[in-house]
Amino acid sequence: MEAGRHFHEFIAAGAHGDMDWLAREPARRTDPRGLWPEVRSVIMLGVNYGPDADPLDILRQRSRGAISVYAQGDDYHELIRKKLKALARWLIATVPSDVKVFVDTAAVMEKPLAQAAGLGWQGKHTNLVSRAFGSWLFLGVIFTTLELPRDEAERDHCGSCRACLDICPTAAFPAPYRLDARRCISYLTIEHRGPIPREFRQRIGNRIYVCDDCLAVCPWNKFAQAGREAKLAARDELRAPDLAELARLDDVAFRARFAKSPVKRTGRDRFLRNVLIAIGNSGDAALADAAARRLDDPSPLVRGAAVWALSQLLALEEFAALATKAAASERDERVAGEWRPATAHGSEP
Repeated sequence: MEAGRHFHEFIAAGAHGDMDWLAREPARRTDPRGLWPEVRSVIMLGVNYGPDADPLDILRQRSRGAISVYAQGDDYHELIRKKLKALARWLIATVPSDVKVFVDTAAVMEKPLAQAAGLGWQGKHTNLVSRAFGSWLFLGVIFTTLELPRDEAERDHCGSCRACLDICPTAAFPAPYRLDARRCISYLTIEHRGPIPREFRQRIGNRIYVCDDCLAVCPWNKFAQAGREAKLAARDELRAPDLAELARLDDVAFRARFAKSPVKRTGRDRFLRNVLIAIGNSGDAALADAAARRLDDPSPLVRGAAVWALSQLLALEEFAALATKAAASERDERVAGEWRPATAHGSEP
């Protein structure tokens, strides 16, 4: 299978970064029978989550955080799983069989399977594109022991368009239909466990959870049905949250604010790392206090991001004075490295 070959090349190149789980037992991922030998058919389903406004508008509000459209509401895993289980129960009641349901939580290559099922095609940004819903689709999977007739695969309709490739802030696409996750803001803000690499910090802007740029510019979106299903509607407090307010979150407050949200799975420390990078990119010196309050945070990941934010917002002399005070108490080498003025003040390209 072509998708399997591309997957092996992706892993061999190390383009999966910290996502070690992708490299484990590749046979289970490249063939559905590797996950469940009894499977005879795969049913693919899509749920539209198209936004009701341009998700790129928030990028101009630099004191606000940009959270991906898909994460502004309740966790899609739970919402879609309920729909899949309801359909699976109907299927079993209608034709006795065994089934398994998956929503982005198992070794299943959902996007190639969705293309094979005629739901859409994998665009040059590697996400599924649908003529009916554009680039805004959640995918769900039902494995069944039933022998079902095969649908016709959808063909590629991207043509010569490369809008999704050209807009990427970090040049994460080495070629059309190829993604280097190590450069992708979605990966860096969710999966990457350490400090954000310096070369990407300014390019992240105010994106604090995933990046919608390549999805939002897809021309097929103009044919998508307007609006999302009611149960996937965005929460107002997650549309454009205030960065200073987010920077104050402790673990308890983080869990409360993002209850039922996919953001919660990232954890408070990584999320605050992202918030502080966005504060550093805000250009708003008034946000320096919000960053300074995190200099004694228990997490080195948070402290390091706070230092970088201050290096971008404070005058060199003021930042150097803080660095002198911090030198005596900071024991984490990576955080200490953030204090070195030689690496401060816009050294990124």
